Amino acid sequence: MSVQSKKRILIITNELSPYLEITDFAHILNKLSVKTFDSGMEIRVIMPRFGIINERRHRLHEVVRLSGINVVVDKDDHPLLIKVASLPNARLQVYFMDNEDFFKRKAVFRDEHEHFFDDNTERLIFFCKSALEIVKKFGWPPDVIHCHGWMTSLIPMFLKTSYKKEPVFAHSKSIYTAQKEQFPESLGADFLKMVMNSAALKDKDVEPYNKSNNEALIYGACKYADVIIHGEEGLNKEIVSEFKPGKGKKVIPYNPDWMENTEPLFELYQNLSQD
Repeated sequence: MSVQSKKRILIITNELSPYLEITDFAHILNKLSVKTFDSGMEIRVIMPRFGIINERRHRLHEVVRLSGINVVVDKDDHPLLIKVASLPNARLQVYFMDNEDFFKRKAVFRDEHEHFFDDNTERLIFFCKSALEIVKKFGWPPDVIHCHGWMTSLIPMFLKTSYKKEPVFAHSKSIYTAQKEQFPESLGADFLKMVMNSAALKDKDVEPYNKSNNEALIYGACKYADVIIHGEEGLNKEIVSEFKPGKGKKVIPYNPDWMENTEPLFELYQNLSQD
């Protein structure tokens, strides 16, 4: 358990209402974030600054004091810009990871012809690493890190490997929201090599991701996370079979009532932060 008096919850996600809504969980995370903030816990949210997010409407502005970090992706440096906004109806800050090459385009994962972006692997690695690097820059040790969405799926692995000796994460417990596959494409033959080059990893570290597709991202994140939430009905049968209540690590079954009542998820935050 970490030493600060207030418990600290970090949500890292690729969707959050009202900024971007890919699944119903974007609304659940909004309600859960506000409930956690209102409880007196410290909470911060990190997400990508996708180009379709309207900066003027949502009042995003750059945090100059946090910018200037370079993030390594496959041995290449990429500048990280940090933008921030307050969640509507709450004094809760949402930090947006931005980079002109990866996130300026007015689309999320596919172009106007519905082609999966060729650089989605690099975007995935950049976002996962930039989220952890900015927490180091904050000097803000989270008790709980809730990772949601396939673009966060490397974070549970990073926390147990290349970032495990970072003092800021020494007491962090990770949660991963498992969802249905959101893309059928492969991440490419160089995916595992690219991940290893980006974080000084070994073959065994990335082995759970070896199928190099969306299913592999879910499986690998579940393998490394401390707690798994079944975020949707109709999950991949192998994921459900491998990661279900009573088989080792803590697993939270899907509950359709979360849209109206986030109390069970909030209690999960409370319990994990006290372990």
